Amino acid sequence: MNKNKHLEQKLREKISRKADFDCSKVTVCVDDHNIARLTGMVESWQNVVDLGYLIAKEKKIKNVVNDVKARRAAVPAQDWESGRLQGEKIGVIACVDVVIVGGGVTGCGIARELARYDLNIALVEKEADVSEGSSKANNGMIHPGNAVMPFTLKAKMNLEGNKLYTNWADDLHFSFKRTGSLIISYSRNDLMSLLLAYIAGKINRVPGMQLLGGKSCMDKDPSIEKKPGLGLWTPTTAYVDGYEVCIALAENAAANGVRFFLDTTVCAIHMDQGRVTAVVTDQGIINCRLVINAAGVYADDVAQMADDRFFTIHPRKGSILILDKKTAGPQINVALSSRIKNKYSKGGGGLRTVSGNPLWGPSAREVPDKEDTSVISEDFDYAYQIGSSVFEHADRSDIISYFSGIRAPDYKEDFVIEESAVTDGLIHAAAIQSPGLAAAPAVARRVVSLTKSFYARTGRQLKLKDDFDPVREKPQRFAELSHAEQERLIKENPQYGNVICRCETITEGEIVAALHSPLPCRTVTGVKKRTRASAGRCQGGFCTPKIMEIMVRELQLDITDITYKGAGSNIILRKSRGDLEEKQQ
Repeated sequence: MNKNKHLEQKLREKISRKADFDCSKVTVCVDDHNIARLTGMVESWQNVVDLGYLIAKEKKIKNVVNDVKARRAAVPAQDWESGRLQGEKIGVIACVDVVIVGGGVTGCGIARELARYDLNIALVEKEADVSEGSSKANNGMIHPGNAVMPFTLKAKMNLEGNKLYTNWADDLHFSFKRTGSLIISYSRNDLMSLLLAYIAGKINRVPGMQLLGGKSCMDKDPSIEKKPGLGLWTPTTAYVDGYEVCIALAENAAANGVRFFLDTTVCAIHMDQGRVTAVVTDQGIINCRLVINAAGVYADDVAQMADDRFFTIHPRKGSILILDKKTAGPQINVALSSRIKNKYSKGGGGLRTVSGNPLWGPSAREVPDKEDTSVISEDFDYAYQIGSSVFEHADRSDIISYFSGIRAPDYKEDFVIEESAVTDGLIHAAAIQSPGLAAAPAVARRVVSLTKSFYARTGRQLKLKDDFDPVREKPQRFAELSHAEQERLIKENPQYGNVICRCETITEGEIVAALHSPLPCRTVTGVKKRTRASAGRCQGGFCTPKIMEIMVRELQLDITDITYKGAGSNIILRKSRGDLEEKQQ
């Protein structure tokens, strides 16, 4: 007997009463764990998303599995089966205690914190490098906690994570600036949005938050030309480059024994009587006792592989513009409170990254494809509009690049960090969207606690390793050194005297060091993320060939083997001169 029959009826009535589109072909059922499962057909993808949120508003519902399809939007099918068959044919390639699925900041943070314990750990990432998803395609803001819904797990993790970032930065030596941020208002509508952010921040206990008068706002950042009516100052706001944090975590984890399986896609999870026994990848089988699901936009797919899909990730794309460092404007994050357009998104704004580049955006657009990182004109224009409202003297000629990232929200709009209720040996760290970067240290700690509890039930008390080294050596940044320090470094290693990237003043020595780091990079994008070579005004127009030559020499590769970001992105397809010589012979 279905104990949730009355709840199902209530949801059906809710759909028929509130949905402003045709839902006649939609069915809903609620299982014994209070998970609502939707199937059927509607007209558009936005209808699918709206329906999921409508059901998620019911407080008795734990989460929503939304399998409704849209007539005018096909969701790309994932081919897990061919990878599974390939992996099972290869057989066992490793035996470990824990497999972490996903190499974003969540997965790498968990790997680094779990590396403190006497565990054999593997991290599996489908891309050719870590930080190839939303961890690199975000604005790098370590949010203070006044833009998250109070009393949620997301709010708790945001506040804890923000505080813990100081320790991460001290140990891992990534760029970290706690500059604070301002939200300013010029109208009554602006003021209402600002006061709501203030109230949320007070409830969430954001430290040091203050309401400031217009003159005090201008004193905080003299680039503000027009006196605001009121401002909200949050001194705990900080900035990082998300990909740099992720790489630092991964390198420290690797130095402490974590094995990284890159270019490796998880395709299935083997279980025996409801217990995890192995992860099947397209590169082979990894035997394990515990799987930690940190797979970002694919977290619901991984959950499905372990018979525990109780949430749905609906991809939300955000487009971002990057401007030249020389662009005039604020040195801290100054945002107009009226910029917020989407109740499920912070709305974006204009800020200056830790590297000095103005960054405008992101936008927020629901899309059916988890791999759709295209930038459409509407999102470009949105990011430009909200950025230029803060950087008033900038124009389109200052833009040097633009890109999109895919967020991974579920319909409850909260983080899912918990042990599976139905599968033994599965921990979810899922639905991690903004402020996921800010929350990462706290999320990692929470997963460590869940892991310790899991092993305690099996009779194994995890012990800290005596030889764990929390410190990642600071990479040499030639451009940041004094002239005397630069001269000393060049005498020690002449490669630091050869500038490869003129825009960012990146040397051959820095690129070589990145290629031989604890987690070596094998792609041009990997070099860019680790050194900033090709991140400047010319976007690699001059330095990419030189970078490739260094990679060929250091990695003992053929020039045709060099890729931009992994399989299928080869920069040079063939040696045309050699082909011509062969034809002449």
